[in-house]
Amino acid sequence: MSFALSSPKRPRRLEIIVLLALATSLSACGMGDVRRPSADVGNSQDTIAVQPQQDVQPQAEENYQQVLTVAPAPDATEEYEQPAENIQPLSRAEELPVESNESGSEESYGYPAGVSDPISRGESAFAMSGSEVSCRTQLKRLGVVFQERQPINDGGVCRIDHPLKVSGFASGRIKLKPAATLNCQMTLAFAKWVKGDLVPSSRLRYLSGVNTIHQASSYSCRTMSNQRGRAMSEHSKGNALDIAKVTLNNGKDIKVQKPGLFAFRQRGLLNSVRSDACSYFTTVLGPGYDIFHRDHFHFDLMERRSGKRSCR
Repeated sequence: MSFALSSPKRPRRLEIIVLLALATSLSACGMGDVRRPSADVGNSQDTIAVQPQQDVQPQAEENYQQVLTVAPAPDATEEYEQPAENIQPLSRAEELPVESNESGSEESYGYPAGVSDPISRGESAFAMSGSEVSCRTQLKRLGVVFQERQPINDGGVCRIDHPLKVSGFASGRIKLKPAATLNCQMTLAFAKWVKGDLVPSSRLRYLSGVNTIHQASSYSCRTMSNQRGRAMSEHSKGNALDIAKVTLNNGKDIKVQKPGLFAFRQRGLLNSVRSDACSYFTTVLGPGYDIFHRDHFHFDLMERRSGKRSCR
């Protein structure tokens, strides 16, 4: 009876013992032969066990980050915000250089000289009327050599709002000496006369072109013939020009005066250009008219109420 009650406990004890033995044998087989690395320090016979480096990843990552660490670049916005130390702002004169024709060169084909104040009336082409601009365009096409000048105002009628200094025609091949101060309309009429009458007539009579035109008077604030009590001359408006001599390309000088008895070519030329000039000017006076015009031609664009021309 007692045997029957105690028999169930024995198998459990055996199982536990078997399991313990099995675990002991497994541990002896798997871990007993594993040797720990040792390091020899000095000449000592003792060895110091060195623990294996279980985790090297953090150190590697740290070194990798150090290699890739780059000094931060300066902020681009800070570079633009900071003004340059050695750069000085340009002055107005340096920003807008102006080329001036005041150097004395007369080879200016219809281009105005540099102006100091482009807003000022009389210094800017934009302040001119349409007729003034159109007149200058025609001068350029004809090859008139001229320069713009400052407005002239000597009081009364002695003024030119947009004066020109004219020094040549035919793109400089024909010179005007000395340079004449005229308004644009008078310059245009004279340039047309030179091209359409004077040059062809000189080639017909002398087989030579015109080299130089010598003028005796252009702008001048005075009365007619400088006589006291007379009306103001068209010269006071830059609206008249006096011609005293013409030099041809062959060196021949044609003086504007009453020719001699046998000066046939000179008489023919002077008579021809004098009569044809009435198609270009409203007033043409020359030798034989009076004592004041015995040695030059007087051309002007006087406006008369009757609209008539005076050619004498």
